[in-house]
Amino acid sequence: MAEFLTAGLLRGRFVALEPYVEGLKREVGEALDGDPEAWDLFAICGAGEHFETWWARAETDMRAGIWISYAIRRLSDRRIVGSTSFLNIDAQSRTVEIGATFLHRDVRGDVVNPEAKRLMLGFAFECGANRVTLVTDARNARSRAAIAKLGARQVEIVKSERVTWTGHLRDSVVFEIRAAQWPQVRQGLDERLDQHDGDLLWPDSASAKMIAEEPW
Repeated sequence: MAEFLTAGLLRGRFVALEPYVEGLKREVGEALDGDPEAWDLFAICGAGEHFETWWARAETDMRAGIWISYAIRRLSDRRIVGSTSFLNIDAQSRTVEIGATFLHRDVRGDVVNPEAKRLMLGFAFECGANRVTLVTDARNARSRAAIAKLGARQVEIVKSERVTWTGHLRDSVVFEIRAAQWPQVRQGLDERLDQHDGDLLWPDSASAKMIAEEPW
């Protein structure tokens, strides 16, 4: 079977997505810690005492080739500000889900999420994806709005789809972007990111040089 998605650095103007490796573990743990109300809406938890299980599951599924987890690094200060993943990678049908996305509260609502999604969607479709799905808890209004704003189309609400780590029986909302729709979605995302070009402000010239020379 032909190879589909493989782990590698994805870098944009504002963020870089770095596949999980042991050297990133501490920084990722710090980015995911806290904000218990947000984690209550996740299927699994990656904060505090749950982080080791989160990390171990990601490592196992990455070795199995069905999951690629990324640390999200903000390029302006090189800080890890969250995590996101490709899930349920299916090389035969060439489909994949984007999910398990947690952003530190400091970067919610800014350029980090749309560029992270632009990088992942671009990579998936460049690798020949037929369909990318994004699935979220029906209770998570913020997530549903953010996914719709990307240009994804809501296709169904699956009742009682899973039991979350809190014991909640979750209804899941499924969005999709198909390959034929990607050019239009890509244009919308690129126009949205262009509006943030003025945010490309480095802390100082020395930091700018250091980041520019970093061997990503």
